[in-house]
Amino acid sequence: MGGRATGAPANLRAVDWALARFKEAGVEARKEAFQMPGLWLERSASASVRGLGVDFAPRIAAMPFSTATPKGGLTAPLLDAGKGSEKDFQALGEKAKGAFLLVDQAELKDVDGLFREYAESAEVEQRAFAAGVAGVVYVGSRPNNLLYRHNVSVGLRNTRPMVVMERDGALRAQRLLRAGKTLTLTAELDLQIGPAYESYNVIGEIRGSTRPDEVVVVGAHLDSWDLGTGALDNGANVVALIDVARQMKRLGLKPARTLRFALWNGEEQGMYGSAGYVKAHEAELDKHVMATSFDIGCGRINGFFTGGRPELPPLVDQALEPVKGLGPFTQVDAPIVGTDNFDFMMHGVPNLVANQEPALYGPNYHARSDELDKCDPQQLRLNTAIAGALAYGFAQMDAKLPRQSRAQVEALVHSTDLGQQMKSFNMYEDWATGKRGRKGGTTAGPETR
Repeated sequence: MGGRATGAPANLRAVDWALARFKEAGVEARKEAFQMPGLWLERSASASVRGLGVDFAPRIAAMPFSTATPKGGLTAPLLDAGKGSEKDFQALGEKAKGAFLLVDQAELKDVDGLFREYAESAEVEQRAFAAGVAGVVYVGSRPNNLLYRHNVSVGLRNTRPMVVMERDGALRAQRLLRAGKTLTLTAELDLQIGPAYESYNVIGEIRGSTRPDEVVVVGAHLDSWDLGTGALDNGANVVALIDVARQMKRLGLKPARTLRFALWNGEEQGMYGSAGYVKAHEAELDKHVMATSFDIGCGRINGFFTGGRPELPPLVDQALEPVKGLGPFTQVDAPIVGTDNFDFMMHGVPNLVANQEPALYGPNYHARSDELDKCDPQQLRLNTAIAGALAYGFAQMDAKLPRQSRAQVEALVHSTDLGQQMKSFNMYEDWATGKRGRKGGTTAGPETR
């Protein structure tokens, strides 16, 4: 199917494919509709850099939620904005208005660098919008001229062309500017942009034998960006969860609680599929025992982020006991934003994110190089065993943690770096205004077991 950006034909084919795989395995499956707030797809993107004695055409990729340019492109001065710091913008002054700003980025080495890149970009873009720039051009952070996609920090509210330029070409432009050359950039972005539309999650379900109204959700996102084929992010984990469901049916396992294998859509644009599920199933959330997201590629699962709920790590340890030989496993009791646990967390549902060794994940993240050869099939099989143990363990154990109240979730936001993470991912405003997350005036449900 290739890249599966939500709204693209390949994404709809992936929905049908996933339904067929569950049903072939004898697993009850359905697709559940949800609303995407807007359509954004790139048709083509090109650029040219010109100056006295200079004319070259570096490759670019439009950032998701970039605006399109007029036919023939948009031409504006290209200026060196350094790292895009407050000091850099002060040095540019009025010259930034109406110009394309070339923003330097360090070469990406690891997942820590990736999250730092997200946070820094959000700050750079706020300064750029305030300065009235024509658009922002990021020096690609990947070696070997890899192109990749990251969302514009303000999402659909963006009003400017925003691009990533291949690293070598961008650094050439930077050197010329720093040598005193006057340059212009012409960017031509042909984009498919449209209003809100309907997309689909795929839900496979093994109904509980003795507590069917209590639900354990294990999820991975079906969509991907379109430059590569989205093997690391997140096709590998999609097929792992399908295989867990298939093997449970093959072995005749009958979990006490209902297991839902959720293949989310719209994750890359803002976790809209899982948000849609939480909204549609809000009346059932007190009975949701746990929701897990697997979304960090094919590296070894070495534990789970447990969302700042100190009573949760011992339950994870208990569930993983049958596969402890695949460890060691270390739980990190901190909240994490950026994948499909988010709306469960903001609704007070105990939630986990698989913490995986980065392996080849960081440098290939959202990039053209995100292909199947970056996955180790043997490690993926071992991860599948870990995912199976976790899911079955939570479906069987007697313990059930209470759902948190709005006040408890607010306390988590303010006592950790959760609020800052939400701002970096353009999520804080939706939480603060009540568009996402548990509504106020509620209290935590009783602990039933």
